[in-house]
Parts: sequence; C-alpha cells; structure tokens
Amino acid sequence: MTGFRAWLNRCRRRLWHGLFFRMLFGERLQGQDLPNTRISPSTCIEHEQSLNLGDDVFIGHFNFIEASAGVTIERGTQITNFVSIVSHSTHRSVRVAAELSGQDPSKGAGAVIRAPIVIGERSFIGPHSTIEAGTTLGHGTLVAAHSRVRGVFPDFAVLAGSPAKLVGDTRDADERWLAGNPSLQAAYGRWRAALVSRGSSP
Repeated sequence: MTGFRAWLNRCRRRLWHGLFFRMLFGERLQGQDLPNTRISPSTCIEHEQSLNLGDDVFIGHFNFIEASAGVTIERGTQITNFVSIVSHSTHRSVRVAAELSGQDPSKGAGAVIRAPIVIGERSFIGPHSTIEAGTTLGHGTLVAAHSRVRGVFPDFAVLAGSPAKLVGDTRDADERWLAGNPSLQAAYGRWRAALVSRGSSP
C-alpha cells in the first residue's frame, strides 16, 4: 500500500509541476510581443494594464506584483521567488482613513501612498524581497535576499537589508568574475557601452 501511495504522490507532483509550475518562453503585454520573457503561473499580477516589461525578463514562482501606480521592469531583469513589488501602500489609511477602503484613492488626501516603480535592465531581485512604492533601481542592480527596498538607487548598486542600503557595486564583482571568463567580456562590454550611449553610468 505504501508503494502505491508513493507512486500516486509522485504522479500528482509531476502533474502539478507540468500544469502550474512549468515556465514557458513567450508573453504578450500591452500589445507587445516578448518572445524571451518567462512569467511563472504562480505569480500574481494585479493591474496588469499598468505593468510594462522589457523582453528577456524572468519572473519566478510565488511573486506578487501590484502595478496600480505603474511598474516597469526593464529588459533582462530577473525577479526570483517570493518577491513583492507594490506600487501603493495603505499603511497610513488603515489608521487615519479606514473608511476609504475600496473608495476612490483621490479622496484619501495623501493617506494612500501611490508611486511608480522602475527596475532597470539586467537587475536581479533576490528571494523574499519587497520593492516598495516610489522605488527606482538603476541598471545592473543586485538586491540581496530578504531586502526591503524603498528609494532611488544608481546603476550597478548592490542593496541589502531592511531597510535596504547601498552596500556595494556590481561592477567590482563583475570585473573579478569576467577575468576568469574572458569569452564573456565582449558581450558585457557591448552592454556597458550601450548604457553609456543612452546616458547611464559608465
């Protein structure tokens, strides 16, 4: 009997994985084809009409993206697992304007915080992190696991902590890593040059 239950459990896991956790290439958002973007079926997206994605974006399992005030995730960015990206907060309204729940946010007189979020290209958001309303992350940013991020940060920032603070520069680690992987230096150099041509950090 135990052998049968074990077999049945394996079958159920495989079926569930195939239906609900298998990630496929190809998305379409705001009329734009994103052939190399992958979004897990277990990610919850609210206000999808206000979510702007570049291509080559990876959004893993069990994430929550609330985009009512606008969320932009630029090309090549990876959102790992159990990440919350929220463009509004009601932490004040629950105390001073509780009657506004579900009402027109313009009537809140500032009780509800709403501000767009921008995550620059080729950034990496570690698991169990929260990106709060009004945050802008520069290109090539690394957010460490379990970070709570609020504010405006430059290109190539390494952020960690709750609240997250600037603790490093991804270019330092990139330089050491690329020294041991010379075949990747040309592609990295082209991306850095493209950023400079668009007015971003060198």
